[in-house]
Amino acid sequence: MKIKVGFGFDVHQLEEGKDFWLGGIKIPHHKGAVGHSDADVLIHTICDALLGAANLRDIGFHFPPTDNKYKGIDSKILLKDVVKLITDKGYSIGNIDATIALQQPKINPHIPEMKNTLATVMQIDVEDISIKATTTEQLGFEGREEGVSAYAVVLIQKSC
Repeated sequence: MKIKVGFGFDVHQLEEGKDFWLGGIKIPHHKGAVGHSDADVLIHTICDALLGAANLRDIGFHFPPTDNKYKGIDSKILLKDVVKLITDKGYSIGNIDATIALQQPKINPHIPEMKNTLATVMQIDVEDISIKATTTEQLGFEGREEGVSAYAVVLIQKSC
């Protein structure tokens, strides 16, 4: 069995009055992330980690922000496409471990729904997805509530 690990990171600015999509669900908050798509920082991070593990470049290569086809797109569609790319290459997802850095809103109450949504999109067991949230103790752009960042590590495997 061939096992590979991938790492993903993404960041988005927060803006008053925007919808806040995170982990495939809409989180109630007065600020939302800014981006070419729906700006779901968690899904983008997971996509980059999966693509990196399979040596398939990054999310911007496959879904460029200069292409209007992806303007406002639901990031769950992008994730589904990424899963197809890695499965076409013979890989399956072992597990995902992700961390979201955000001062507000509190994410913990939304984690079960995010995990269920992501598991459905990727067609994996919800137990193979770990999502954690942290504040930055009011430090940096996350602490000042100017933006949100996310990190993810994934394991993919292929039968040889």
